[in-house]
Amino acid sequence: MVPPPLHHRVPERAPGQRLDQYLVGVIPDISRAKVQRLIERNHVLINGKRPKASCRVSPGDGISVTFPPPDIQELAPEPIPLKIVHEDRWLLVIDKPAGLVVHPAPGHPSGTLVNALLHHVKKLSAAAGPFKPGIVHRLDKETSGLLLVAKDDATHRAVSRQFAERTVRRVYQAIVKGLIPQEQGTIAAPIGRDPHRRQRMTVRYGSGREAETRYRVLKRLNGATFVELYPQTGRTHQLRVHLAHLGHPLLGDERYGVRGGLDRQALHAHRLGFFHPGTRRNVDYRSPLPKDLREALKKLAR
Repeated sequence: MVPPPLHHRVPERAPGQRLDQYLVGVIPDISRAKVQRLIERNHVLINGKRPKASCRVSPGDGISVTFPPPDIQELAPEPIPLKIVHEDRWLLVIDKPAGLVVHPAPGHPSGTLVNALLHHVKKLSAAAGPFKPGIVHRLDKETSGLLLVAKDDATHRAVSRQFAERTVRRVYQAIVKGLIPQEQGTIAAPIGRDPHRRQRMTVRYGSGREAETRYRVLKRLNGATFVELYPQTGRTHQLRVHLAHLGHPLLGDERYGVRGGLDRQALHAHRLGFFHPGTRRNVDYRSPLPKDLREALKKLAR
């Protein structure tokens, strides 16, 4: 699936950066080299004109970006290491490291989890389309943790139905800015695309889609809180948006929060439970908190 065109208006107080540098901060999960390639191939316009990568953006400039479809020939097996929590003839459960993109897309045609899966298994489900073989759900590039992969279309449809019916048990662990006063709570706020920054999602009462996240405090730290999150819906960037809306954004989340001394957002998919359509049993998998987040907790200990 090719992302829709991006139409972006440079805000009034934006610094006069180079175009390629500026777009790296606007387009999610893309490198400067990929941005430069888009510019060179005339996929970027400023005020309707073809720019150079070195031109400076100005407040009020209208930037349009179109994304060419990834070349299917680029969807090739790659010997990327995988941490497999479970595998059988129907599905796999992968413990994804932070920094690994799930599937090829503009800006990431290779080096993804899908490329690694194609090297590991002979067959993956095709239900999600040619660029997402096996992918039932996704995690953001900088989110670590458990991800379910289907090997055949029947399994894919069965587990996708569980996600749609909200019967999949998902638990995330996160480190957020500030001290959450309540021991537990619910964030019920509709989410939609930010009309001013199209690569961001935001709480939008009246026009957003229903979204609900429950949370429980695990430990209060020095200026931060370690929490467990239970998403009841599955909107894009839901946990990141809801935590920012609560006033306690994820540490390490530059888009919705603060860097906080971390190299990535402090979000980990800790637990995944579902009804296995092949074995006809309820299964539950867990992934311990990764080393980088454990070290962050130690540094923040009160």
